[in-house]
Amino acid sequence: MRISVDADSGVPPFEQVRSSIAEQVRSGELPVGTKLPTVRALAADLGIAVNTAAKAYRELEQAGLLETRGRAGTFVSDAGNQAAARAAEAAATYAQITRALGIPTEEALAIVQAALKA
Repeated sequence: MRISVDADSGVPPFEQVRSSIAEQVRSGELPVGTKLPTVRALAADLGIAVNTAAKAYRELEQAGLLETRGRAGTFVSDAGNQAAARAAEAAATYAQITRALGIPTEEALAIVQAALKA
């Protein structure tokens, strides 16, 4: 697993960690079943707070990309393979709703971009 945190970036450290791991899971670089370092070990390796690493793992778990198996640790979830399909399904539903409401494409995209930044 390769992750780096740029302290000078405008992107919060937890988001840098979260997006890096998510991309590695989606690309297959971190295959299903891969054991990740503990929150404490990841925080120490990256020079970030334990709570920052924990927040990144928590969000990845909520997204279905990671699963925690108690004392056994945190692993890449097989549910992560379904994340893109779920997102595509949600996007199709959103597109259908915005078309039915008469919202122009540019405005619908702006709404999504604002939601993703939140």
